[in-house]
Amino acid sequence: MEFRHASVLLHEVVDALSPERGGVFADCTAGGGGHSYEIARRLPKGGRLISLDRDPDAVAAAKERLAVFGGKVTVVKSDYSEIGAVLDSVGADPLNGVMWDLGVSSFQLDEGERGFSYMKDAPLDMRMDRSGGITAEDVVNGYSAEELKRIIWEYGEEKFAGPVAKNIVKAREKKRITTTGELAALVAGAMPAAARRAETQHPAKRTFQAIRIEVNGELDQIEPSIRAAVERLAPGGIAAVITFHSLEDRIVKRTFADLATGCICPPEFPVCVCGRVPVVEHVTKKPVVPSKDETEENPRARSAKLRIVRKL
Repeated sequence: MEFRHASVLLHEVVDALSPERGGVFADCTAGGGGHSYEIARRLPKGGRLISLDRDPDAVAAAKERLAVFGGKVTVVKSDYSEIGAVLDSVGADPLNGVMWDLGVSSFQLDEGERGFSYMKDAPLDMRMDRSGGITAEDVVNGYSAEELKRIIWEYGEEKFAGPVAKNIVKAREKKRITTTGELAALVAGAMPAAARRAETQHPAKRTFQAIRIEVNGELDQIEPSIRAAVERLAPGGIAAVITFHSLEDRIVKRTFADLATGCICPPEFPVCVCGRVPVVEHVTKKPVVPSKDETEENPRARSAKLRIVRKL
C-alpha cells in the first residue's frame, strides 16, 4: 500500500522554519515525506535536510519521495528520541531548524493490518516499528486491571477507564483478545448506553489512543527529543512541534516554557545566584491552529496545534 499522509499545517510550519535561509534542518517525523519535501524544495544550494522516522514503511516512502533532491536529503530509520545520535552519525551539526509532527499518521490508521484503527478488524499490533517491542495484544492480555485502568485514564483521558479495564480482563479469562474488533466491542460494551448515545465519536477512540501511546512509548520521548534538538540548534534556529491531543501539547508547552525561563532565584535575592538564562524565546504566544479550510478538507487536522520557539 502506498504511504499516504496529509501533512497538517504544512505551510505554517515550513514558513516558520524558513529553510530558504540555508543551513541544516531536521524533520524528526518523516511520515510520508510531506513536510520534508516542502523543506527540501525550499532549501538553497548547500542546504541539507535530515529526515527520520521509526516506521520502516515511512522511511521507504520518504526515501522514494525525496530521492529527487539527491544528496541534499538524508533519510534515517530512527526514533526521534535519538536525534542527537542521528545528527552525530551523519555529521549534521548545528541545526538551523527542526520540527516534529507527533502522533499516528493517516497511513498507519488507514492500513488495517497495522491494528491502529477501531474501524477495521485486524490483529492487535499498533507498533510504529514492527521489528520489535510489545504489541497492543501484549498490553491488552498481559497488563493487570489496575495497569490497564491507569493507562486508559492517563493516556486516553477516558472517564470509564475502570469499567473498560474490568471488561477486558473478564473477557480475556475466557479467550485471548487478538483483534481490534474484539477490543472495540469490549470497550463499547463497558460503557452505559446513555454514554454511548451521547458520544460524538467512536466509544473506543480514547482507549485505542491510550494503548497505542503505551505500546510506542510516545509521551516519554517528546521532552528528551526537544531538549536534545534545541541543544543542537544554532542561535536563531527554530524548533516547531505539531501536536494532536492535550497530553502531547501539555508536554511541549511545559518543555518550551522551561527552556524559555531565565533566573529562578527568589525575588528577595539582590543578585542572581542560580546563573540560569533562557535558552529559547517563544515565536508564538498561542499555538497556531489549522484554518477552517484545512479542517474541512482534512477533518483529522481539527485538533492540531503548532508551537514554535527560537534559539537565543
